[in-house]
Amino acid sequence: MPVVAGQFYPSSREDLLKVIENSFLHPLGPGEKPPFDGDAPYGIITPHAGFLYSGPIAAHSYHAISSARGFDRIIIIGPNHRGLGDDVSIPSSAWWMTPLGNVEIDIEAAAELSALSFINQNDLSHREEHSIEVQLPFLQYLYGNDVKLLPISMLRQDKETAVELGEAIVRIKGKNIIVASSDLTHYEPHHAASLKDNRLIKYIENLEVDQYYRVLRDEMISACGYGPIAAIMTACKIMGAKGGKLLKYATSGETGEKKDSVVGYASISFT
Repeated sequence: MPVVAGQFYPSSREDLLKVIENSFLHPLGPGEKPPFDGDAPYGIITPHAGFLYSGPIAAHSYHAISSARGFDRIIIIGPNHRGLGDDVSIPSSAWWMTPLGNVEIDIEAAAELSALSFINQNDLSHREEHSIEVQLPFLQYLYGNDVKLLPISMLRQDKETAVELGEAIVRIKGKNIIVASSDLTHYEPHHAASLKDNRLIKYIENLEVDQYYRVLRDEMISACGYGPIAAIMTACKIMGAKGGKLLKYATSGETGEKKDSVVGYASISFT
């Protein structure tokens, strides 16, 4: 069941579709509706705040993958904000509901991944979590309800766990599109957040996981989904990505009104 419908995004189908379209056409968005006429990336990093704040930035990542076809599933890795459930968890449910309909969870891929010792199937990890849920309406807008989803929630986000997860994802049979869900710096002034985040983004673009974790620690960057980001860096590098490409960075001070305490948002693709 959806947790943040009516809070992070509208609970009615019509209003939700309108907000998503406005995100693509927003001055901070890509400026056009999908599909994108170009090669689709292996994966994307995209924010997960309320659509009025992070939607235009997230729209850049979804515009980038809108040309993807012929894939077997979309893997979404999100942080576990609530602290419920297991360290790394996949739901045991067969469907995920949003105001745009039901999305099928790939139970065969879920079983394949949960056979690993550090990954469990546990609905509790997902029951009150928004980081994966807010990605679904964008995916449904692009592909309807015919896609299969593999949601992975990370409570444990250390480097070893993230790298092991990234390596495991690559071994799943079939063609995958990967989405890592994360916001960046939280509740600092706009200028300070932008400086910190852009230092971190440099190492994400270069696929340097060790340096990425060093900067996270040294700069005390409060990115909530740092583990999912490291996992997608690992997976996409194995899949053949030469690097990441920053599509758009902005803070909630640019989409909202307050610049004294903002959250950083980035859309990054791996090609």
